[in-house]
Amino acid sequence: MLEDLTIKDFALINSVQLEFTKGFNVLTGETGAGKSILIGAISFLLGGKADVTQIRTNAAEARVSGTIFLKNAPPAVFEWLSEHGAEPENDRVLLRRIIRDTGKSSAWIQDVPVTKTELNDFTSYLVDIHGQHEHQSLMRVSEHRKFLDSYAGITAEVADFTTLFTKLVEKRRLLDEMNSSDSARAEKIELLHFALDEIEKAKLSENEEDELSAEETRLTQYEKLYGDIESVCDFFQAADGGLLSGLKKIRNTFEKSVTIDSSLEKFQSRLENAYYEIEDIAEEIKNYKNMLVFDADRLAFVQERLALIYKLKQKYLQSSQGTVADLLVYAENAAKQLVQLENWQGNREELVREVSELEKQVYNSAKTLSEKRTKAASIMAEKIVEVLAHLGMKGTQFDAGLKQKPLEGGEQKCGPYGFDDIEFMISANPGSPLQPLAKIASGGELSRVMLAFKTILADSDTTPTLIFDEIDTGIGGEVAVSVGEHLRMLSQKHQILCISHLANIAVCADTHIKIEKSVNGQETTTQVFAINGQKRIEEIARMLAGDSASEASLEHAKTLLAKYGG
Repeated sequence: MLEDLTIKDFALINSVQLEFTKGFNVLTGETGAGKSILIGAISFLLGGKADVTQIRTNAAEARVSGTIFLKNAPPAVFEWLSEHGAEPENDRVLLRRIIRDTGKSSAWIQDVPVTKTELNDFTSYLVDIHGQHEHQSLMRVSEHRKFLDSYAGITAEVADFTTLFTKLVEKRRLLDEMNSSDSARAEKIELLHFALDEIEKAKLSENEEDELSAEETRLTQYEKLYGDIESVCDFFQAADGGLLSGLKKIRNTFEKSVTIDSSLEKFQSRLENAYYEIEDIAEEIKNYKNMLVFDADRLAFVQERLALIYKLKQKYLQSSQGTVADLLVYAENAAKQLVQLENWQGNREELVREVSELEKQVYNSAKTLSEKRTKAASIMAEKIVEVLAHLGMKGTQFDAGLKQKPLEGGEQKCGPYGFDDIEFMISANPGSPLQPLAKIASGGELSRVMLAFKTILADSDTTPTLIFDEIDTGIGGEVAVSVGEHLRMLSQKHQILCISHLANIAVCADTHIKIEKSVNGQETTTQVFAINGQKRIEEIARMLAGDSASEASLEHAKTLLAKYGG
């Protein structure tokens, strides 16, 4: 779990140190106080976006660090740490990340430097952030399959299936080319031969274009280059007081000074080294000048060569933006394709066998995935309905909307994720027919459906910390109380951090953290601190009525805390 957080010069935050507890941590504050900034800082620490705009005005860098307690963490966490040479201390690791005003960011796990990708990879085992508008993903039917696959525990199997299906599609495409008419095949062979011959005759090398471009620049600007180098040589060697002559005089004078004060000896050797280094540089630049020659024939050759490379890229890469390396890859692929087409009969028979075998594998894998989805869909629907009942949506019906793709030519149609089409169906009102979730659910209902998914996935999810950024969108009243109690129940298995603007949710938390913005002259800052006792009563009162001072709102706050308080 996330034990503490230290933020320095991040956005509007000057300096903040926070401690979180296990259980349910709620973060509240007025609109614009900086709640999203805090989530942004946590996301940054976990390997999220790093941008110079995150640095506080007039600061050179932004720093965020946090301690993760690894007790009950998934085994993969310890395997990852071992592979990367990071040792936990007292079952804890320290994460640190910096973004500098140069745009460079750095990150560490313990004292081990890590990349952004590595940091994100490691923390994905430990923390899951549910974004403020993530419930909107339920509006995208394409995402529904991912939810079901995650619940069924087959996400990795589906990824393997997609790889297999892609391979089948590619083999079928190649077989179609082989099955094309003799004239089309002969034309293709002729084109490939011509392309290979033209590229091979060019005798290209991978870095040739960059080298030729640099040489063209030197040759076309020869006069300016020669003049500049000659000026530098004159500056070094001028008889009437060049740089080397001046340094030699300084060195001789300084030798006399050392005899007067021996403490100057430490500068004498440095001065000697500088003189000989500059003398060596002057000699090498002089040699470079003597080798500078303008060769019109060479310039013509270089420009002709560059024009040939440009023509080949335009012809075979359909763009001059490609590289010589891309041309060489094209030639390599063309050679392989030629072998297949020229030996098409033998290759075709082998390819037919490959396609047939792949089709069997794809069919069997898709069938297995469909069976697992069907089994999981039924259980998932029951659990979703059960959770939604606790969240103020009693009587809701839910169905995964799992259907197999239609037959095509008497054969089962298949896609990159299997036989199945999935679109979640819901009826939020008893007696109403099931309809597509994306078409009928309100914002508040979508938030609760998403929370239900997070809940049922959390039963098998080993991620220790779940962060919810305003999960309470579009709800209020008794429903908010239900959501708050549900989050507290979820916090028995996971550490929960939740940004909320509803008092009925905030009162259910074990730890209450307030986010507050203040203006001092021309400076705006955000403070973050834990509250309890009277301060918490006043914050709950503010959330209830926008007034933390009236007796009515304070009494209401006390009543809620007494009834639901963690």
